[in-house]
Amino acid sequence: MTFQDIKVKELAEMTGISKHTLDHYLATNGSQPQAELAVKIAHALHTSVENLVCGKSFEPSLEKIPNETDMNIVINELRQLRENDFMFVKKLVHMLKTG
Repeated sequence: MTFQDIKVKELAEMTGISKHTLDHYLATNGSQPQAELAVKIAHALHTSVENLVCGKSFEPSLEKIPNETDMNIVINELRQLRENDFMFVKKLVHMLKTG
């Protein structure tokens, strides 16, 4: 935020997350945002969730599509989720895809 000269109020407007909640995340002893909110914040700041939460840069693999075995593992795990959890993962994947 400092590097981009973005104020908390501006980030709140960009993400739809309340200023109070963002202030809590930014506090020295604050908590980390839930995944869905972290994605919104990272997107608004043009950074990765990993960089946002851990302070580390993330360099994605050049390979776009995981191998067949990895895809099957993920699909099988998705089938075991409760409906609400599945819908959350579906939204998260959509947000990651649309960047």
